Amino acid sequence: MATIEHCLYCFEALAAHLEDRKPLTLSEVQKSWAEYVNTLEADDEDDSAATSPTRSKLTKRLPALRRLVASPASGSSTSSAPSSSASSTTSLPQPSSGTDTPATSVSSIAAQAPAITESPLFVTWNTISSRHDHSLRGCIGTFEAQELDEGLSSYALTSALHDTRFNPIVARELPSLEVAVTLLTDFEDADGPMDWELGTHGLRISFYYHGRRYGATYLPDVAVEQGWTKEETLVSLMRKAGWMGKKDRWEEVDLKVVRYQGKKESLEYVEYKRWRDRLDSRK
Repeated sequence: MATIEHCLYCFEALAAHLEDRKPLTLSEVQKSWAEYVNTLEADDEDDSAATSPTRSKLTKRLPALRRLVASPASGSSTSSAPSSSASSTTSLPQPSSGTDTPATSVSSIAAQAPAITESPLFVTWNTISSRHDHSLRGCIGTFEAQELDEGLSSYALTSALHDTRFNPIVARELPSLEVAVTLLTDFEDADGPMDWELGTHGLRISFYYHGRRYGATYLPDVAVEQGWTKEETLVSLMRKAGWMGKKDRWEEVDLKVVRYQGKKESLEYVEYKRWRDRLDSRK
């Protein structure tokens, strides 16, 4: 599944690009984050740090993670349901690579878990307002499996700087950003347009209309966050692809639907900055 470290790595890639410096590698981020998490319980930072969403979530995880290590079966892999995040839609421009648009420490626990080294993926950037409202700022991904160290950094920049629906993200926007990483799994041809579940499946549709081919995708969280029914989701997705037919005649279009699942995690800039500042202070 996607992890907080993957999100940190995306922020690191974007911040380093905007600050004209060399970014940390994914493995360096993972090692540093494990060390950072191990200090959280004993940390005596200010109240805002202690109550940050990411820190609270991690602190709650620690007892369960330690029980897992104490269990005789601690070496076995486990699965987790996708986490929720801000509402967003996604786009599939052609990326530059040419792909088509797929008392025990936490660090010791991470070492025992089977590592995901490649996956189809999407990187989503959201702007968070002072009222904590989320607005899409960029989202691009690929259905081709990517090595995560290369794919995450590449698509973090592509979605931040080259989503044609938005102006490129600039440095002054960093403090207002949230990043979400979705690793895509379980691709299946649906038996029909309705052969999928809200909140479980993302959709990739393709169809021909008046001799022209159309296609688009929504990640698994989009329909639920927008409050759509399955029919409303399909019509919206067809509109996103460019279909201009009458919405009450959408069923007359011969849709090819591929359903998939997404393992997602998100992170706000404030937590990235707290981690990065501590890292810099120890150099």
